[in-house]
Amino acid sequence: MATFSQPTIEKGSDMVLDFLCSTCEEKKQEESADYYCESCVKFFCSKCIDLHSQLFTQHSPHGRGDMKKWPVAKKMEDFLLKCDVHKEENNEMFCEDHSQLCCNKCAILNHRTCKTVILLSDLVKNTRTDLKQVSVTIQTTLAKLKELQENQEDSIQTLLSSYDEQLHKIQENRKKIIAALNKLEQKAMQELKDTLTKLQAPLDRDIDKCSTLQDELKKLGEAIHNIGDKNKQELSLIASIKCKEKIQRFEKYQKENFVEIKSSISFQPHNKIVEYLSKLSGLGMTLTEMQNQDKVIRMDGKSEYDVRTKGELKCTIRDICVLSSGQVLVTDQYNNNIKLLSQTYQVVSHCSVSDPQLNGPLGICQITPSEFGIAVSPKDTQGDGFPPSKILFIKVNNSQLVKDRILNFQHYCHSIVYQKGDLFVTSGTALFKYKLSDTCTLVSKLHEDKSDKKTVARCAVSPTGDKLYITNPRQHKLLTLAKDGSILATFMDPAVTFLNGLHVTPAGQVLVCGRDSKNIIQVDSKGSMKLATLATRRDGVKGPYSVCYNRITDSIIVGQLERKKILVYKVK
Repeated sequence: MATFSQPTIEKGSDMVLDFLCSTCEEKKQEESADYYCESCVKFFCSKCIDLHSQLFTQHSPHGRGDMKKWPVAKKMEDFLLKCDVHKEENNEMFCEDHSQLCCNKCAILNHRTCKTVILLSDLVKNTRTDLKQVSVTIQTTLAKLKELQENQEDSIQTLLSSYDEQLHKIQENRKKIIAALNKLEQKAMQELKDTLTKLQAPLDRDIDKCSTLQDELKKLGEAIHNIGDKNKQELSLIASIKCKEKIQRFEKYQKENFVEIKSSISFQPHNKIVEYLSKLSGLGMTLTEMQNQDKVIRMDGKSEYDVRTKGELKCTIRDICVLSSGQVLVTDQYNNNIKLLSQTYQVVSHCSVSDPQLNGPLGICQITPSEFGIAVSPKDTQGDGFPPSKILFIKVNNSQLVKDRILNFQHYCHSIVYQKGDLFVTSGTALFKYKLSDTCTLVSKLHEDKSDKKTVARCAVSPTGDKLYITNPRQHKLLTLAKDGSILATFMDPAVTFLNGLHVTPAGQVLVCGRDSKNIIQVDSKGSMKLATLATRRDGVKGPYSVCYNRITDSIIVGQLERKKILVYKVK
């Protein structure tokens, strides 16, 4: 019977077993077989086959190109015959009630009450097996298993990312508590110092007064001592009057100002602070969020915030990104600058993209908790074939924006998204995938549509990274792509025109702005149907240009085209 070596393909791939050369094996050597001779029922390597051919000129060995005529390997046969439960037993029966293969032990232990248990030797007589179809089914199932595994691995990364984010939130919360305690400590210390100053000041005045009177009386005493035996009546009278005056001044001051009370300072702490903190079980509650990608968002109330800086008439908020601190970074294309907003949407810092040849900041994406990429493209250009564009990297440091490195691209940069080392960039007519590190390396062009100038505008990625969404404003489309760029779904709705702003929430909910239709909608995670209209012109939407979910305040931020204010809708 044939023997064989270890599988040459690792687990998870097609299992292929290499047969060993029979002649080499007899010599205690392991050499992969390249030929099989049916007449000899033996295997030969490329060296041993020469001698075999010389000795047996009438034999016709089959090479690896004709392995259909090779026998089934012993271990492959054992792999198929052996029971999955009782490894030492062979499968000999089939239970139709459970659709299971079973050995004698399985039949006795698990299938005694089953109605139809058939011997495999009988079953094979009346059963046709299409191994080609089985092989196709295996490959399809393997592909699905791989996809499921990758999705679960992505889910783990999403989970770890949320863990890191919440850990940062805990640390920030602790810093805030320490800062508040430091502020209380400084205030208490200042009050203590003020009390000391208040109590010590009159004592210092008394001491100074006493010192002054002492000096004056000592001088008078010395003067009296000098004139005491010199018969100077007039000087003696003057000295006597002065002494009497000083003593009377002291007695009056003592009577009016001196109080024989010893002062001290004590501090009575607010014990309730310690009591309250000691009763807390922690800094907060850890909650498990079961993310439903197609859960419909409900809006409840709208606020408006002016995000203009001094001298600006209006703004075009092209893209929005929420920091883990709750601050918000926006690109203002109209005024050619990048703005950092506080948690209450007030401008706390801004920096200009000062190059007059550039079209202002466009798309924005977060690279690290403090580093962000900004797409900056040439003026008055759309689509490919125009002067090279740039991505400007900025850092947020102590609520200040600091310009960092710049990467140059050979195509228009419209929208950018970063996820786990991958940078996705739209050019207006194509979607590119790059690998981002200190440099940016092109991986592939995932999608291209040159039927118009603005067919690939905004881009977003699902939390697990298995789907990409791109807008085609001119043709009023939303496309959903697989990771390899193949189109999974196309969404169009006559009520939503010039699809521009695009955002995917951490839960995977897809938000889209219709700039010309003046509305914001939610699309299902497959990108195939509208789930809800979230806001319309009646809700204050006049020219939606960007949209972003703020998970810290549980609200949706909408940037508009050439308006003074951004819109913030509270989510129920």
